[in-house]
Amino acid sequence: MTDRNALIDIIRKLGHLPVVPLMGFPGARLSKTTLKQNVFNYGLHFRSLMALVERYQPDAIFPMMDLSLEPNALGAPVRYDLMAPPSVDGDLVKNEDDLKALFKVDILQDGRVGAFLETVRLMTRYFNLIRGSYVIGPFTMASQLMGASEAAKAIIKKKELLHKVLAFSSQVISRYAQALAEAGAQIICVLEPSSMVLSPKQFEEFSGDYLNQIYKAFDAIPVLHICGSTDHLIDGMVATGPQGLSLDAAVGLPEIARRVPSEMVLIGNIHPVEVMLQMRPEEVYQDTRMLIETMEPFPNFILSTGCDLPENTPLDNIQAFINAGRGLPFDSTAGPDGVLKQSRTRILEEISHC
Repeated sequence: MTDRNALIDIIRKLGHLPVVPLMGFPGARLSKTTLKQNVFNYGLHFRSLMALVERYQPDAIFPMMDLSLEPNALGAPVRYDLMAPPSVDGDLVKNEDDLKALFKVDILQDGRVGAFLETVRLMTRYFNLIRGSYVIGPFTMASQLMGASEAAKAIIKKKELLHKVLAFSSQVISRYAQALAEAGAQIICVLEPSSMVLSPKQFEEFSGDYLNQIYKAFDAIPVLHICGSTDHLIDGMVATGPQGLSLDAAVGLPEIARRVPSEMVLIGNIHPVEVMLQMRPEEVYQDTRMLIETMEPFPNFILSTGCDLPENTPLDNIQAFINAGRGLPFDSTAGPDGVLKQSRTRILEEISHC
C-alpha cells in the first residue's frame, strides 16, 4: 500500500513549489482535435497531454476530467459535444431491480474506460513527471445513476436503496481506481462534486464512509476534490483520510490550511473561469502570485487551479500561471526540458498506430 505521507514527501523532495494546473481540456487545442475525439481515442488523448507537458512543463499531469466515464460504462445515457466534456443525460437506476441488473457489467471491458487506461499507460511509458488520474466519487456516481434530484430525495425517503447504490458504486470505482494505479497513475483524485450540497452529517453517511473504503482499495496516493464552497465539509473531508484536498476557488486556502493537518496537502485554487478564462495574462500572473504569497507559510501546498480548465482557456494565461508558480518573469516562455523520456519524434513514431 502507498505510504500515508507519500504526497507531502514528494513535495519536500521536489525542493520547489509544485505547479500542477488541471489543464487536460486545453490540450485539445494544441493537438488540433476535439474533446469528443479525445475521450474516445487514447492516441489523440495522449498526444494532447504530451503537447501540454512539452509546452508548460508542469510537475504533474492528469488526463481530461470526465465525470460521465464510469456511469456511461454501466449503460447510463451520455451526451457528447465536440468541444464540451461528456455529460450524463438520464438516470439508470430507479429501483433495486435496476441496480441488480448492473452487477453483470464489468466496466473494465468498456471501450472508453479502456481508452483512459491506455492513456495512463502511455503517460507512464513516456512522461518524466508525476502522473495522476481521476475517478468519480461515490455520491456523485449515485447521483448520476439515480438522477440528482432522486438521489437527494433518497437521503430522506429511500436511504436503504441509496446506500445499496453507494456500496455498488464504491466497488465499481475501487476496481477502476486500482486498474489506473496498475497502469501507472501515482495519484488518484476522487471527484465528488455532488456532495457539496450535503450537510456535514449527511456527508459522513453518504460520502465519507464510502470514500474511505475506496482509498483503501487502490495502491496510489488518494486525493479528494469537491467543487464549490466546501468550508462546511472540510473536517469531514479530512476525516475520510486522503493525502490531499483539491479545493475550488470558493474557499480561502490560508484559512483552510490552519484547519487541516500539516501532512495533508492542499491543492488549488485559482479560479478556472473568472481568472484563467476571462482575465488578461498580466492579471492571471498577479492573481497567482497573490495566492502564492498568502500560502507561503504553508509548505503543504500545491499550486493548481480550482478545477479543470475550460477547453478555450487562453494558452498565454496558462503560461502566465506557470511563470508565476515558477517565480519566473511574466513574459518567460518554457521549452521542453526533460519532461519526456524519449524524443518527441521517437514517441510519435512508436505510438503512430494509436
